[in-house]
Amino acid sequence: MSRRTTRPYRLLFDHALTRVDAERAHQAAFTAIRRVEPVARRVAPQVALPVEALGLTFRHPLGLAAGFDKNAVGIDALAALGFGHVEIGTVTARPQPGNPKPRLFRLPGDGAVVNRMGFNNDGAAVVALRLAQRQARGARSGTVVGVNIGKSKVVPDDDAAAVEADYRTSTRLLTPYADYLVVNVSSPNTPGLRNLQAVEKLEPLLRAVREEADATTGRRVPLVVKIAPDLDDDDVLAVADLALALGLDGISATNTTISRDGLVTDAGDVAGVGAGGLSGRPLTARALEVLRLLKGRVGDDLTLVGVGGITTVDDARARLDSGATLLQGYSAFVYEGPAWPRRIVAGLARG
Repeated sequence: MSRRTTRPYRLLFDHALTRVDAERAHQAAFTAIRRVEPVARRVAPQVALPVEALGLTFRHPLGLAAGFDKNAVGIDALAALGFGHVEIGTVTARPQPGNPKPRLFRLPGDGAVVNRMGFNNDGAAVVALRLAQRQARGARSGTVVGVNIGKSKVVPDDDAAAVEADYRTSTRLLTPYADYLVVNVSSPNTPGLRNLQAVEKLEPLLRAVREEADATTGRRVPLVVKIAPDLDDDDVLAVADLALALGLDGISATNTTISRDGLVTDAGDVAGVGAGGLSGRPLTARALEVLRLLKGRVGDDLTLVGVGGITTVDDARARLDSGATLLQGYSAFVYEGPAWPRRIVAGLARG
């Protein structure tokens, strides 16, 4: 854990949160975040470091990655902690419970999280209603909201028509409330999902989402695709070429990894955790490599979102220097605590 982590949070994490099942701890922490929203808004002013990306104005580059607020229940509370944008989801067309528990694990020695949640969420219709109610309350607060959509587990990945229809449903329901839309084909926790990253499958899917989004709303909602760090370099470049050819707005790099290379956690403990996507510090190097590959291919034609293993201000600067316009974090937020987003943005503002 970073030395700059505030001591009260470190004590809470070491002596309480690590003794509780990770998913239960997440739920308790998220409940607390929502309850203290009014206080969080008064604690310190937000640092302004404006960024123009995806045709939108972001208060600063750092946002919260998808996976934390799957169901759009705490967007404004998370923004009050200092995130400039919040990406909700992953949302699927159909509500689903996700994989059996336990399914969320910490590897503290590595500053990592392993999850095999399986896109547990309330479904696109419920999440769309929640977003509509938020809009009706006028709760826009300058926070950009991304909506991350994925495939329902019951839809077979080898049935192209069914997959397309599934994503179209989510797109139709959620696009009216999204500042930008992310197509997730890179989680390792839905069987067959990563197969959709193959260009011959990805192209018609992205065309369908773009078409549905344009038919749903009078404004053009930016479209981003999120890719896995486990793609080989040639496949990363192939996705970049496809994104350019289709006129996408951005690529998010990267999702979690199935690799367990280089961990300091005891191998037996890692094996005991089992399958799932690993996020956090071990992902830093590969996520940066993928970002640099993408930047070399797409130049300034697409917005690149740097995500995966960003813990320190230096990590954040390295992504920006390597071509990212936007940044996202998740695991560092878990390990570093609620002051983490403000600390990163303040560090970036100091230059």
